Amino acid sequence: MTSVTTSAPPRKTRRAKAPPERREWTGLAFVLPFLAVFVFAIVAPLFYAVYLSFFQDRLVGGSFFAGFANYAQALTDPLLHVGLGRVLLFFAVQVPIMLGLGLFAALAIDSGRLRAKGAFRITLFLPYAVPSVVAALMWGYMYGNEFGLIRQIGDAIGVATPDLLSASWVLVAIGNIVTWSFVGYNMLILYSSLRSIPTELYEAAEIDGAGAIRTAFSIKLPALRPALLLTTIFSVIGSFQLFNEPNVLRALAPTTISSYFTPNMYAYNLAFNGQQYNYSAAVAIIVGAVTVVVAALAQRLSRAGEK
Repeated sequence: MTSVTTSAPPRKTRRAKAPPERREWTGLAFVLPFLAVFVFAIVAPLFYAVYLSFFQDRLVGGSFFAGFANYAQALTDPLLHVGLGRVLLFFAVQVPIMLGLGLFAALAIDSGRLRAKGAFRITLFLPYAVPSVVAALMWGYMYGNEFGLIRQIGDAIGVATPDLLSASWVLVAIGNIVTWSFVGYNMLILYSSLRSIPTELYEAAEIDGAGAIRTAFSIKLPALRPALLLTTIFSVIGSFQLFNEPNVLRALAPTTISSYFTPNMYAYNLAFNGQQYNYSAAVAIIVGAVTVVVAALAQRLSRAGEK
């Protein structure tokens, strides 16, 4: 008679949990300074502006919670409507011209037929290095109706020049300053995108007998859509944040450029000249919301064009 012996199954031993890898904490340490500055300089002021927008100040009783009263007042404020309409017109006219010039310059540099393209690229980008206040001052003195360089040249050659700081021309004059400053910036973004196109596509186009114009429309422009969308969104934000140029030129044309010429100027003057901090915060929040909506609409239209 044989006996069968059975052995007990081996016990499962619990392994100690490994500590998190050091590189995870290292990555967080690299990001933490940026997050701290971002929270301190962007998030905290934004929440504080939202907080202020829900209050009002009275001569008797001090500050009190007003709910959405400031927003209701801002939405029916004709001065804010005028400023928003002006920057929308500025965006609709100036941005296509600026991006068109930047696109043309990027395509010209990338074509390989432009001589001294390095010097041309640096020259076109150089105005972006000039601070916007300095650029507005420089162009403002050239725009002057009595002492400006443009008027002096016109008088020297016997040509009547318009008053570029008048109500009919001042928005065009500001658009010229912004275009002069940012064409090179947009050119650099578009040119960098062109340099990332695989050379195999150009070789295939050359084998198929495509010329320079056909290559530009079939290869380069479709590849530039993400970069064009990026520059458009940047231009939307810049248009609604228009402040330095008209604020500097206001000293030269006080009767033409009002305190509510742009929404940012209106909010600034409400806060620091009118001491209406709560209402100014509501105006700033509304302008920010309109900027986000217009940028999202531009992105949606771009995606619809790709489809």
